[in-house]
Amino acid sequence: NEYKSYLRMVSLTPEEEAEQFKATANQFFKEKKYTTAIEWYTKAIEKNNKVPAYFGNRSIAYLRTECFGYAIADADSALALDRRYLKAYYRRAEANMALGRYKKSLVDYDTVRKALPKDRDAQLKFKECEKIVKKLAFERAINVDSLKKSIIETIDVENIVVEESYAGPALGKDNTLTKEFMEQLLVWYKEQKVLHRKYAYTMLIMIKDYFEKQPSLVRITIPSSKRLTVCGDIHGQFYDLLNIFEINGLPSDENPYLFNGDFVDRGSFSVEVIFTLFGFKLLYPDHMFMARGNHESINMNQMYGFDGEVKEKYSKSMADFFTEIFNWLPLCHVINNSVFVTHGGLFEEDGITLDEIENCDRNRQPPDSGIMCDLLWSDPQLFAGKSASKRGVGVQFGPDVTNAFLERNKLKYVIRSHEVKDEGYEVSHDGKCITVFSAPNYCDQMGNKGAFITLTEDLVPKFTTFEAVPHPDVKPMAYANNLLKMSGFM
Repeated sequence: NEYKSYLRMVSLTPEEEAEQFKATANQFFKEKKYTTAIEWYTKAIEKNNKVPAYFGNRSIAYLRTECFGYAIADADSALALDRRYLKAYYRRAEANMALGRYKKSLVDYDTVRKALPKDRDAQLKFKECEKIVKKLAFERAINVDSLKKSIIETIDVENIVVEESYAGPALGKDNTLTKEFMEQLLVWYKEQKVLHRKYAYTMLIMIKDYFEKQPSLVRITIPSSKRLTVCGDIHGQFYDLLNIFEINGLPSDENPYLFNGDFVDRGSFSVEVIFTLFGFKLLYPDHMFMARGNHESINMNQMYGFDGEVKEKYSKSMADFFTEIFNWLPLCHVINNSVFVTHGGLFEEDGITLDEIENCDRNRQPPDSGIMCDLLWSDPQLFAGKSASKRGVGVQFGPDVTNAFLERNKLKYVIRSHEVKDEGYEVSHDGKCITVFSAPNYCDQMGNKGAFITLTEDLVPKFTTFEAVPHPDVKPMAYANNLLKMSGFM
């Protein structure tokens, strides 16, 4: 049978083989095995690189794995072969939308709707994108960043009335936050109830005041006989966060945690996640650490659900206040002067030092390049050197880049997050670059495990993996931008 199969294969033309590879890739795509689908689309392209659909199909698989830069490149390749291949305009528009490049998306949606004047889907996508572009232009016209006051100055929090009917957690006298409050909050959230806005705003005011005083790079010491737990992306998966606490214990003075960014978006319990983490940070400020991820930004929040979720559960004013707070989150941590921890990765520019990172101006939205951008967006690659980011933002850095950064700054290894891994973690660059991702079965689709890392004084990482747990019937991306939902984004 194997010999017959071999004979059938050798008798095929390259074009016929390519079609078989594409069919295999399509099947993997239907099964949501996007990385494997990409491998088979690539085989099809290697056999026959003259078919726009192969690039178009691989482009949407790249979209599903958040490789937006690669998705744009494949859409460009498809259009170079056939300018009338309309799916490529869609793919490129969707990738640019995901990166917050709305004007570029609008141009491509406009091309499609003009080519298909009677297509309702094309018209709707254009109108949704046009709305976003006009809204952003209006907001820019009325806001001057240098003169803008904090949103909290417009809200009289002290005089917000707590209704008698409210039976949930309450802050103590002088707004004290206790362990009992946090335990009650977790139960309250598990029952899908909302913390009263008076207490929510009060917590946000306190946490903003705290983070404003922190440096961009925070140093952590693990004392002798103690431990530190490092978690990666949570992405609004509140019930999986509770499972981490069930496995590993609640944060406390004796059980410190570092959460390494991307607390919100995609998962539809992001409000519960962020108030839980902020609450423990306020309760144990010296034993609970949080770093900014690329999703703690206004573009990502408006597209991937956090902005919509806060508006649904609270108000637009609170959503705007979160943007102010996220701007003050630290960008990275150094543990015991030896382990560098950041959400994304290392730098396009050579020679970056810890002093430069510590002095980085972070009170802003992430720029498109530079130290702050790379810390939030970059990814490791297996081969030496640097290359253009698969995401379209940041850079991909090889083991030589990691080694040079560690040697220059007298560090041992890097911990980062930012990427889904089948086992919840991955060790690369000869053990000097570790990825940890703590959102299992990401977006209810990826089938991956979650993981966290436990470090003690010897800094040898211990990995704990875990599966996803059930959650209430609210789908991921329930509060996401309408255009992303129309495009089938997870």
